[in-house]
Amino acid sequence: MGDTRRAFLRSSLALAGAAGTAAASSGPKYRMGVGSSSYSQRGRADRELEPQRRFTETSRFLDHCHAIGAAGIQASLTDLSDEYARQVRAKAEEYGMYVEVSARLPKNDSDELDVFEHTVRATKAAGASVIRTVMLGGRRYETFKTLDDWKEFTRVSWRSLKRAEPILRRHKVRLALENHKDWRIDEMLKILKRIESEWVGVTIDTGNNMSLLEDPLETARAFAPYATAVHLKDMGVEAYDDGFLLAEVPFGTGCLDMAAIVETIRSARPEVRFTLEMITRDPLKIPCLREHYWITMGRVPGADLAASLSAVQSHGRSLPLVEQLEAEERFRIEEDNNLACLEYAKAKLEL
Repeated sequence: MGDTRRAFLRSSLALAGAAGTAAASSGPKYRMGVGSSSYSQRGRADRELEPQRRFTETSRFLDHCHAIGAAGIQASLTDLSDEYARQVRAKAEEYGMYVEVSARLPKNDSDELDVFEHTVRATKAAGASVIRTVMLGGRRYETFKTLDDWKEFTRVSWRSLKRAEPILRRHKVRLALENHKDWRIDEMLKILKRIESEWVGVTIDTGNNMSLLEDPLETARAFAPYATAVHLKDMGVEAYDDGFLLAEVPFGTGCLDMAAIVETIRSARPEVRFTLEMITRDPLKIPCLREHYWITMGRVPGADLAASLSAVQSHGRSLPLVEQLEAEERFRIEEDNNLACLEYAKAKLEL
């Protein structure tokens, strides 16, 4: 990382600290929190820094989100020690903010199971009661090249969830499985009904299932009874030869009925917290008109494909590109996008 980029990060943290001091007495400005993935550009730059110096280090991230008036954070714990977790909790309580933790599910060996239990304990020590997780880190239509690969993933994912559930139950911490461009609605519901645990619910991502040709409002309706956390986002679409492009965009500039989605979730789970996930990046390709996209998709109704392409025709526009920009400009756009979403949520969504 160059000196200019380091200076930019340092100045951002200094501003956050100054603003945080001024805001401490009044509490959060907004009712919505911010997820660390809303700072994916900063997160990428963080990889070149030691953990304690990163923008997304949990305590620093909490400071920054407090400075901009957010109600809480959803982020990984940088350190799983009791002392660190207690420090995070004390700071969150001082700021009047919530904390939700992001963590990985245990896979197949005892070491991973021990790490997961350690994470659950640290989550409670940090004052959090929800762990957001994903079963697939990538995207279904990009990750798996054969149907057998997909089937093996489903088996491993189920084993991981079964291993995690007793730990969650024992410590009384809720797991929030995100619909992370992996499961279509019916598939996710089968998992939830099969595990049948009050300690396993959903992080409803309001845009992700568009990549699997499902309607955002229908996704919210299906998952709302299981909502344990929410990634609130608006989505823009653009046609391209192989299907369509999909990107998070500032609230109110995309094609989602944000008010209806929020009301649907609130009606079912009034206690659930809404966390901003505004990922500033180049649009993702959804190659739904190419054969390889369909390898793992099973019998998706043709009506779903038609509805998705119709929505692109109706709402499509030119989506912004950011990856070719200098780091400082990407960071600025990222922050502007996040603040615009927070302001819209307060003004239009009562968040």
